[in-house]
Amino acid sequence: MTTFVNRAPQETRGSWKTYLGLVVVLLVSAFPVYWMFVIATSTDAAVSQIPPSVIPGGEFFNNLREVFTLQDVYFTASLINSMIVSSVITGATLFFCSLAGFAFAKLRFPARNALMFVVILTLTVPNQLGVVALYILMGKLGWNGTLLAVIAPGLVSAFGVFYMRQFIAHAVPDELVESARIDGAMTMRVYWSIVLPAIRPALAVLGLLTFVMAWNDFQWPLITLNGTDFPTSMVALSDLASGNYVIYRRVLAGAFAATVPLIILLLIGGRQIVRGIMEGAVKN
Repeated sequence: MTTFVNRAPQETRGSWKTYLGLVVVLLVSAFPVYWMFVIATSTDAAVSQIPPSVIPGGEFFNNLREVFTLQDVYFTASLINSMIVSSVITGATLFFCSLAGFAFAKLRFPARNALMFVVILTLTVPNQLGVVALYILMGKLGWNGTLLAVIAPGLVSAFGVFYMRQFIAHAVPDELVESARIDGAMTMRVYWSIVLPAIRPALAVLGLLTFVMAWNDFQWPLITLNGTDFPTSMVALSDLASGNYVIYRRVLAGAFAATVPLIILLLIGGRQIVRGIMEGAVKN
């Protein structure tokens, strides 16, 4: 008699060369952030010495206090404004892009493919070409110099629509949508109860990318918020670095303070993305 024994699959481990390569990549990637922290904790004399010190100093909180108390920089307000702008843009992008992606992937309407082609075509147009027209439009609306001018253009993105469309087309079976319609579910109910739970990993990825891009956006906020008391963090850093004499320890202390929220978000969001992908794999 032949007996069959179920054996658990053996874990595959990489060689020491693989781990060494990963460690090198990690160190190279993290070094700019570490060097920024070193300068942010140093004095002017330590910054200008040769060779430079690679050990953090003890002036971080003093440098940070100077940044937050400087006149005409509004660094505290800039962090709050960046959080508001990035959160609103991320929430709106997730809603509108997932809704549009659902429509392009699962609904049938005239000129669907042509409209999707137009959306993809807009990805080839540089954002710099529309700055003048966008500034004039915001001026007509009376929004220049306010956060509305920064938020409104980012409420939806062509990349988000395309990404959601591709993910929904493969993650949500047509049979599931048709079954929900047979049960009497309307389009928005199908979107809310069927589509959204199935695309949580994609929403996490898109939300993380959108928040980081909105937080790091510099050109358009600099144009529309120039000379106002409502800057974003990147505009405040440019004001901090302007002038005839730039104090690098102060600039990098502000840069490090503006980077910390992104680091925290990446640590939290990265775990949620992996968890969502694993849950989807188990369900499938």
